[in-house]
Amino acid sequence: MSLADRIDTTKVQALLREAAETIVLPRFDSLRGHEIIEKAPGDLVTVADLEAERFLTRELSALLPGSLIVGEEAHSKDPEILRRFEDDGPVWVIDPVDGTKNFTKSSATFCMMVALVERNRPIMGWIHDPLPNRTAIAVDGAGGWLDGQRLTIPEAPPEKDMIGLVNAWYFEEPRRKQVRAEAQARFGHVSSLSCAGQDFLAQAQGKRHFSFYRRLWPWDHAPGALLLREAGGMVERVDGTPYRAGDRVHGLLSAPSAEIWRDLRQFLMSRD
Repeated sequence: MSLADRIDTTKVQALLREAAETIVLPRFDSLRGHEIIEKAPGDLVTVADLEAERFLTRELSALLPGSLIVGEEAHSKDPEILRRFEDDGPVWVIDPVDGTKNFTKSSATFCMMVALVERNRPIMGWIHDPLPNRTAIAVDGAGGWLDGQRLTIPEAPPEKDMIGLVNAWYFEEPRRKQVRAEAQARFGHVSSLSCAGQDFLAQAQGKRHFSFYRRLWPWDHAPGALLLREAGGMVERVDGTPYRAGDRVHGLLSAPSAEIWRDLRQFLMSRD
């Protein structure tokens, strides 16, 4: 029996919903000043993040005895936990509140994410959108689903109408300025949601069409990368090497198809 076969996806979904209902949503639009902490300049964490991660860490560990945990907030205290991906055993990845800055501003553009990783490869992923209480689930080789409905990325519009993200900070100047200008002229709209989970969920539904992320963090990208692939899209490092959850590298490119992925890569990597 494979590892994925041992996990009931609805149990993890139920844990995310419980954490949302009892920990996260009661703090939405009601955070007090002392409940928001700056981990580093511009990098925020709230009591909702911390308490939700503690809850999910405990419950997911119990759900799969012997598994390891890599949580965003635990990493901020101990960066060495990323070495857990070097182990052959299963690793849970937790982002208790993705889009924390949005959450502190009472914006609905946040979510909660979990992924199960085996040998550095995401094999299961969950993205829970708390306010509408909807959950996307992806299983390697078995598809991506949103509240029981299979996700299949619709045909993308022409480039001039495509919506996506280009993090030009991947590049040095003057290429950075050039990419920003060219992206704004080439595509319909280029913007960041400041929430990777909502971005990938929108791409899986065809509401957004591409993303180019600079920094790779497992909690930000592992669940969404798997969901987008299972919905029919392509997600790889921009250098063409396969995405691995624990790699600390720069440059992750996603698109609704392999053809569009190659066109986007050519645009980004061109030096003309």
